[in-house]
Parts: sequence; C-alpha cells; structure tokens
Amino acid sequence: MAGKFETYTGKNGKHYFRLKAGNGEPILQSQGYKAKADCKNGIESVRRNSQDEKRFEAKTSSNDKHYFVLKATNGQVIGTSEMYNSTASCKNGIASVARNAPDAAVAEA
Repeated sequence: MAGKFETYTGKNGKHYFRLKAGNGEPILQSQGYKAKADCKNGIESVRRNSQDEKRFEAKTSSNDKHYFVLKATNGQVIGTSEMYNSTASCKNGIASVARNAPDAAVAEA
C-alpha cells in the first residue's frame, strides 16, 4: 500500500498536512498554514526536499526521544516526525518519508 498525504483544518482554523506510510502510521506532520493553497505548496516542498538526504536533520528531545525535521532549501522546517525510541527507528522514519512522499496521493482527512 502506498503512502498518502492527508490535509485537514485544525481547531485553530489553520490548514495542516500529515504524511502517512503505507501501513497508515503518520511519519511527518506540517506546521499550520493560514491558507489551504500554502498547505498544498508545503506538500510539494516535502515531495521535492525529501529526495535530498541533507534536508533531514535528526534530533533528540529533552526526554531522550528521537525525531527528525525536514527542511526546505531556505532552512525553514516543513515537517516534523513522530517521536521514536531509538536512533535506528528514526533513521527508518527518514527513509520512509523519502520513499513515500514523491508519489503519495493527497486526500482530505
């Protein structure tokens, strides 16, 4: 099963997307966008930037969980991952975004 982007409107009225792997697990979450068109542009940015491993930055949270961010060419964060218990799981998440994002369908949640 292929991955997919889901778009939705948050309680704050902003537009968001999340990328889900083929198994339905969320692997990347966007920031909030004021306009739906900007949200769709964010998806296209993920499609492009996910193919460059230098755009991913692995991090560790204050509670020792691992996660990554995906950055655009201007350095702005365009997506943040879920929290992982290990570095290996975090690396698998990065690989999943790179594999799923380019061809993922877009659906309203």
